[in-house]
Amino acid sequence: MLTTTATTTSELKNKSVSTILAFALLPLSGFATDIYIPSLPNMGADMHISSIQVQLTLTLFLISYGMAQLFLGSILDSYGRYKFSLGALVVFILASLVIATTRNIYIIYAMRIVHGIAVAIIVIAKRAYFVDVYEGERLKHYLSMFTIIWSAGPIVAPFLGGYFQTTFGWQSNFYFLAALAAVIAVLEVIYSGETIRHRTELHLGKIIGLYTEMIKTTTFSLGILMLSFAYSMVIMYNMTGPFIIEHHFHFTPVVAGYCSLILGLAWMVGGFIGKALISRPFFGKLFVNALLQLLVVILMIVTVNFVSNIYVMVLFAFMIHVAAGFTYNNYFSYCLARFPKNAAMSGGLTGGMVYMILSLLTYVVVAVIPAKDEHNLSYSYLVFILFSVAVMLILSKLNKNRATDIND
Repeated sequence: MLTTTATTTSELKNKSVSTILAFALLPLSGFATDIYIPSLPNMGADMHISSIQVQLTLTLFLISYGMAQLFLGSILDSYGRYKFSLGALVVFILASLVIATTRNIYIIYAMRIVHGIAVAIIVIAKRAYFVDVYEGERLKHYLSMFTIIWSAGPIVAPFLGGYFQTTFGWQSNFYFLAALAAVIAVLEVIYSGETIRHRTELHLGKIIGLYTEMIKTTTFSLGILMLSFAYSMVIMYNMTGPFIIEHHFHFTPVVAGYCSLILGLAWMVGGFIGKALISRPFFGKLFVNALLQLLVVILMIVTVNFVSNIYVMVLFAFMIHVAAGFTYNNYFSYCLARFPKNAAMSGGLTGGMVYMILSLLTYVVVAVIPAKDEHNLSYSYLVFILFSVAVMLILSKLNKNRATDIND
């Protein structure tokens, strides 16, 4: 059963400010994962735990963030966005404060799971906000900006985190997250409101049917895989980069933060290129992008055998992350706009599946190819790029078959 809410935007106290706040919350997942990246080695040393144990704090966030999105989308499509999003902000604030005040890694694990669920609610609600409020070219424009706006997190967060770590210690990262969320929560109360257009009855059978329909859409499901492989490269670097920079190259957390900032800019550049080439043939440009990425990683593997320094590592990583950002921008826009009547569900399924797949992939790859040096980093990149090329070959073949059927 589908009911329509006639007052789509009338409950908004200020549409323009509410839109800015929605964009401001999109990078929250990036902030929650990236701001303490330069602090990972120091967290391990402070709590006397191994690198893999402290990296698990990132993996648990990704798993809970992904799993939550699989079912939260249907709840938000049924009961609305605003109250759930606001409540999740409050929970996020409290969890951040608990992490900042404890030295128990298991409590941190639990709070990172809470973080993941809270951020999932917030991000799904704000992604659906744009589908609720805008349509046509305006909606297409905003959707194409998602990965560009989201990349503000990976750019700014580790840069700030490096200075926070050096000046105040790793706990300051989580105090900052709590303060940031508190400011936005107050502004949400003042300026935002409910925006849902269509309330879908929460019926388990229908939900499973809709999810099945989405997954059976071949380009949608393969798009989820492409998103997973693209973002896995970023998460994999986040889990290993600081250890390589601080332990192998012997630089400070500030330098690790600067490197993450540069790679965040690479992701944003990829997003801008994706937006600029939005009218080009979809599968063709992505297939060329995957092949270029493969060429770059092969050059990286060869080069680091002769030149071993942080500049070479970051240069090749930059080019790889530009290509990953390009892939993510294109496929994220496509997947999110594919099912507009179930915006939260399609967004939740997309985000949920992506984070579930990448969290498992990155943890396995990092466990098999540990954070030792730039050689291991290049091999890790190669794994994800080969997966991407394989999927793009399938997509290219499907696209050619579809064109042949139409011509016949």
